[in-house]
Amino acid sequence: MTYDYSGDAHRELVAAYRADESPFPTDASTAYPRRDALRDELPLLRQLLFPCCWNATELLDDPETTRARLTDLGACLHRGIAAYAGPETDDPAGIVDRTLDRLPAIRRTLKKDVEAAYKGDPAAKSYCEIIRSYPGFQAVLIHRVAHRLYEIERFAYARELAEYAKTETGIDIHPGAKIGEYFFVDHGTGVVVGETTTVGDWVRIYQNVTLGALHFEEAEDADNLLAKDYKRHPDIGDHVVIGAGSNVLGAIEIGDDVSIGANSWVTDDVPDDTSVFVADHPDQRRKSND
Repeated sequence: MTYDYSGDAHRELVAAYRADESPFPTDASTAYPRRDALRDELPLLRQLLFPCCWNATELLDDPETTRARLTDLGACLHRGIAAYAGPETDDPAGIVDRTLDRLPAIRRTLKKDVEAAYKGDPAAKSYCEIIRSYPGFQAVLIHRVAHRLYEIERFAYARELAEYAKTETGIDIHPGAKIGEYFFVDHGTGVVVGETTTVGDWVRIYQNVTLGALHFEEAEDADNLLAKDYKRHPDIGDHVVIGAGSNVLGAIEIGDDVSIGANSWVTDDVPDDTSVFVADHPDQRRKSND
C-alpha cells in the first residue's frame, strides 16, 4: 500500500521557513557535513523542520517539493502505524495525514526549545549548533512527534521512535510524557522521563536526572502483573531547574520557580519558589601519593 500526503502542511511549512529570522539559520547557500541515521524518519523530520540546517534548502521556496518530502515521511509513518494495525484500527493514511498536519505547530514549539537551549547554556554559540549537535534537542524533536502518535493511541510505534531517540542520544523520554514549551535537556546522558510525567514551561534538566516512579502497584486478581495506566510519575511546574544526578520520584508535585540541586533525592511535594539541595556533602580528603 502506498501513501500520498493530501493535507496542507506543506504550504504552511514553506510560509514558516520564509518567516524565519536570525538567529535561526536562513542562509540557503550553506552546506553542512553529512549526518546519517539508522531510521528514515529522523533525517526527514530534520529536513522538514529545519531545512537550512540539514541541506534541504530546496524546500524553502517550493510547497510542492515540501509536499513530496512530507509524502516520504508519511510513507515511513504509514509503515510504522500499519505494522501494528489491528482490524479495529482507523485508516492509517488518515492518521498519518493528521499527524503531518501537526508538523507546523510542532516546528513552532521546537523553535522555542532552541531558544531555551541557547539562553540556558553559556556554551551555546548559535542556534544552528543546537539544532545539529545537541542530543537533548534531538531527543525532544523526536519526542514531540512520538507524543502525538501516543496521544492518538499508536503506542507501539510511538515507543519505537522513543527507543530510537534513546539509542541516538542516551536520553529516555517515554512518548506518554507531556512536556511544555521552552524545554531544555543539557548534556542529557542518562536522563529518564517516565510515562505519566508532566513538565511545565521553561524547564531545564541536566544529565543523569530521573523523573520516575517510586513504587509500583499490582493489578487486582492478577499473578505477578503490575497495574497499568495510573499516575506514578511527578508533575514539574514552570521555570524549574533540576541538577545533574537528581532523582524526582513518585506522583508528586514540583511547584513553579523551583531549583533542585545536583544529586538530590526528592520524593515529596516541593512548593513554589523553593530550592532543594543536599545539605551535608561527604568530606573530601586528600593525601600525597608519595
